[in-house]
Amino acid sequence: MAALIARVVIGVIFVAHGLQKWTAGLGAISAGFTEMGVPLPQASAAFATIVEVVCGVLLILGLAVRISAALLLVDMIGALLFVHAAGGVFVTEGGWELVAALGAACLLLIALGGGRIGLDGIIHAVHRRRSRRAAATEPAYEPVPGGLDNAPTRPTVMEEPQRDVPPQGSGASGLDDRDMRDVDRLLGDEPTRPHPRKP
Repeated sequence: MAALIARVVIGVIFVAHGLQKWTAGLGAISAGFTEMGVPLPQASAAFATIVEVVCGVLLILGLAVRISAALLLVDMIGALLFVHAAGGVFVTEGGWELVAALGAACLLLIALGGGRIGLDGIIHAVHRRRSRRAAATEPAYEPVPGGLDNAPTRPTVMEEPQRDVPPQGSGASGLDDRDMRDVDRLLGDEPTRPHPRKP
């Protein structure tokens, strides 16, 4: 609501000043700009009149707010530099307080936009709803032929290579041939020799 009120008030002020110029006539405004030393007075008068009326209406409607505010800011900077800078602060003395306040308000609209209540806000809301609906109705993931889904699967855990297992003996204890030879040496008359292998 705050953005709506500020945008409408600023737009009404610009429309009023633009219509004032339009009513006075571009010729009279151009002559006044020439006396004040404004460069390209005819083009400047036409620019100021059209921008203040058209962009003021757009601010009221909340359409293309940032672009409109940028053009109006350029208009206010020109008015400040070429007309009101030497007049002091107060507008009653031709000062810059009004154009500076309107320019600062336009700068805020450029940075923050016109708020939700306006044509820009409505357009953005409709676009977001359509995007959400499109995302909700998207089909589930399907594997692409020839894509990664058809690649041969790889084991996630590295398999250990099979090791050669020595043949097991026929006894219940599962001793191999070398163990049996050690047992034979222990039980036989042969002198035992130290074996590097632990029993």
